[in-house]
Amino acid sequence: MTNRIYHSLSILLRIVALTAFFVGPVGAYAYANSGDKGPGMSGAGFVLYMSLQRNNL
Repeated sequence: MTNRIYHSLSILLRIVALTAFFVGPVGAYAYANSGDKGPGMSGAGFVLYMSLQRNNL
């Protein structure tokens, strides 16, 4: 039973490491290029915010 748990944890650790290896640089690049957009919201975030506010009446 414990051998099975260690095997499952080993596979899970490999999946997490592989995902971080591929997704991490993409996320870092997106974060670095996001820049400072100044105060306020714009784009899709603003539209989502407004639609949530309208449905909150």
